[in-house]
Parts: sequence; C-alpha cells; structure tokens
Amino acid sequence: MIDSNAYEIVVGLEVHARLLTKSKLFCGDSTAFGAEPNTHVSAVTLAHPGTLPKMNSKAIEYAVKMGLACGCEIEKRNYFARKNYFYPDLPKGYQISQHTTPICKGGYIQIRAGEENKRIRLNRIHLEEDAGRSIHDADPQNTCIDYNRAGTPLIEIVTEPDIRTAEEAFAYVNEIRKLVRYLEICDGNMEEGSLRCDANVSVRKKGETKLGTKVEIKNLNSVRNVKRAIEFESRRLVDLLEKGEQVIQQTRSFDATNGTTFATRDKEDADDYRYFADPDLTPFQLKDEFIDAVQKTIPALQEERIKKYTSQYLLPEYDARVLTEDRAFSDYFEMIIHHTNNYKGAANWLTGPVKSWLNENNKEIYDFPLAAVQVAGLIKLIDENKLSFSTASTKLFSFLLEHPNANPGQAAAEQNLTQQSDVSSIEPVINRVLEKYADKVSEYKKGKKGLLSLFVGEVMKQTKGKADPKVTNEILLKKLSS
Repeated sequence: MIDSNAYEIVVGLEVHARLLTKSKLFCGDSTAFGAEPNTHVSAVTLAHPGTLPKMNSKAIEYAVKMGLACGCEIEKRNYFARKNYFYPDLPKGYQISQHTTPICKGGYIQIRAGEENKRIRLNRIHLEEDAGRSIHDADPQNTCIDYNRAGTPLIEIVTEPDIRTAEEAFAYVNEIRKLVRYLEICDGNMEEGSLRCDANVSVRKKGETKLGTKVEIKNLNSVRNVKRAIEFESRRLVDLLEKGEQVIQQTRSFDATNGTTFATRDKEDADDYRYFADPDLTPFQLKDEFIDAVQKTIPALQEERIKKYTSQYLLPEYDARVLTEDRAFSDYFEMIIHHTNNYKGAANWLTGPVKSWLNENNKEIYDFPLAAVQVAGLIKLIDENKLSFSTASTKLFSFLLEHPNANPGQAAAEQNLTQQSDVSSIEPVINRVLEKYADKVSEYKKGKKGLLSLFVGEVMKQTKGKADPKVTNEILLKKLSS
C-alpha cells in the first residue's frame, strides 16, 4: 500500500471510443464487428498506391456530440494529420489523426467517487482512425493480422492529470462508458474493444507541484483492469523511489492473469511521430448551424433525469440513480409511466423483478419480452387490490414472461389468481380459522398480538393466497376486538 501521508498518485487517462458509424472514417468499408478476418477491407483500407481517403461526416457529428455533452469548446477550423510510426497492423505506415486542432477542447466529466462528486478536466477530444489487430495465438509460428478494424473511426478522450486514486479512474471510465451509450455514439463494449483505455501514471511526494516521470499502460480492456493496473503500477513506482532508483518513461502492458505490468518499449514523445498535415485531406470548417443541429440531438442525460425523477416523480435518489444508470432502462421506465401514475410502483417493478430477470438471464432491457404497457397492467392490478404484489411478481410475472402477448388482467383471471376482496367470501374462511385456533384467540386477547400473523397466514393458506391481505386484516382485527 502507498503511504498516503507521503506520496500522491497522479493519473491522466486516454479513452478511445469506437464510433457507431456504419462505415470507416475515410472509406466505405463496413465497421460491423465479428466478421471473418480481412473481409471488411478495400484498397483504401489496405493503403494501395493511388487510393485517396474521403471523410465520414457522421463521425464528425458524433465527435461534436460528445464534446457538447462534456461542455467542450468546439474547434470550427479542423484538419487531419499523419502520425508516423510503423507497426504491422497499421497498413499505411502512419495513422490519420488530429494533432494541433483537436475537434473538442477543454470540458470536463463529473464523477462520483464514494460520496464525493469531482470534476475531471478534459484536455481534448480528437478524431482518429483505428489500427488493425495483431493475433498472436492463431498460429504457433507467426503473428496473424486482421485489417477489418483498420480505419474504423475513434474519438480519443484525453484528461488533464486530475485523477488521484484508482477508484477515481474506475469511476471516470464507468462515466465515459455510460455517457457514450446515452449519446448512442459508441456501444461501450470493452470486451469487443469498442472502448479502450491508456493510463498515464506517475507518483510524487505529497505537497510537490512538479509532476513525476510518467509511465503509460496501454490497451486496458475492462474497467476493473484500469483500477488494478493503476494500483499495481503506483505501488511499483513508489517502491522504485523508496529504493532511490530512477523512474524511466516507458510504455507498459498489463497482465490481467497476475495483476502486474511489464515494459514493452521506451515511451515516444510527440516529436517522434513527425506529425504533418495530411496532404490528401482538405481542412474542414464547422458551421454554427451544424453545431446547433447536433446540440438538439443530445438527450436528457443522467443527472438531469435524476433531478426530474426526484422532484417531479418524488422518487428516492437511490431509485432515481438506479433507473437512470442506463439510458435504455430509463427510457423503459418512462414508457411505463405513460400508462400509470404510480411512479414508485413502476420503479419498484423495474429495480426489483425486472432487473432480477435481466441479471439472471444476462440480458439488457431491450431484450426484455414484456411491453411497458404490460408492466403498467401488473401495477394496475395491484393498485386495484385484484392481486397482491407477491402473487403478481411471482406467479403472474412468470406466466407473462412465457406468454409475452397475454393481457395481464385476462391472464390473472384465467390463471385463477385474482384476489378476493369481497367480505362475504373472506369472512367464512376467517370464521373457520378462528374456530380452529380458539386457544390462540384467547392468547391474542390476553396480549399476544403477534398471533395476528398466524391467523392471516392461515387465511391466505386456505384461500391459496387469493384473499386480499388488507381486507383480511381489517376483518380479523374487528372480530378479535369484540
């Protein structure tokens, strides 16, 4: 563990988000994931001589959308540069990126680490193309290359060195993933490489203002691994300093199997990449009308929805936060409350039975088989005392999941689940129960009030759970007080 009184971690993150465009950044090749290797390639992707790139306007729109959501300044005059380095999965021998004119400058991401809210400042968001993929385990003798991914559009979201703990880094990447999904510009799937993170880590003595020598941990492919890698690397750097050894600026990788990092190469500086404006791509200028049009496509984000759910729908903040963690989940809640005013009931169903079903089946809300109006129908049956929540959330809910086109009210009647609220049908059962437990009735009247639950339970048992608990309690209390 780092001596918190002696050292401070300083972390900056670079998150690469693959944009959900149908085609690549500079040609019409498909960006669909999961195709056979080297099938989504053309002469442009493979950088054949004489081929020319053409810009993807949807990628520019998505980059601007992210920038506006983060409160960035949008750069109106833009150009692309060539970032020169050789790697086998980089067909051109250079990467087309942005250098001196990132499309978005400044801005911030608000995170919640524990009970504290903190703004992580952004340095920039810029557009660039992805490289291909090197596959090291398909052939024992050779590294195989898949160029399907080469040229797919990315935004790189670069923070200032504002992160001070691995927990804050964890919260930040979670927030980025949530935001790109809300904006529907990236699916945020780290397992498929749609979201990747590089962490720049340094340590310094507390109270110092000068940044320590940093190392960069590349291609962290899960939120948990971001946290683990930073924890390990910060401990390693402190150990070096404590031993009086020099920290070398380098690039490292993270081994998720044993939780350690290892050096891959000395870190390059910007000068090593020999940036220059791409001569095949003309500079482009964004108009105010375009930026305003993109602004109008930004949906209500999580914090705005939480405010609405707590103030307008009077939900507890915990419920509001759970409901809004995912945009599709929040949208489904809002579809339910189009059909019912019982906002708390809708929240209870979503955060209870519905979320449990999604977790058990490893599904997302868009895979849920019931329409919002059917969930509203379940809520209505309970509100009208035709069904108890217990019966509705177990028996009827299970039936509807197997018969997703069924009407909840009709299904409850057909399955003989409808609750008995008629006094004339419940009272004879209560009389039989009190007669059966005459000795317990005497004990109740002598002060053992806890026996009420015994009587209620027996009534529910004899009516197979169909007696209205509220009516049952009222009748029992009246009879036991006489």
